[in-house]
Amino acid sequence: MRRGFTLIELLVVIAIIAILAA
Repeated sequence: MRRGFTLIELLVVIAIIAILAA
């Protein structure tokens, strides 16, 4: 079973995208 994204995981993904986009 694959678990869904938690709020923390979502924030981490957003942070990574923000760093790459900066």
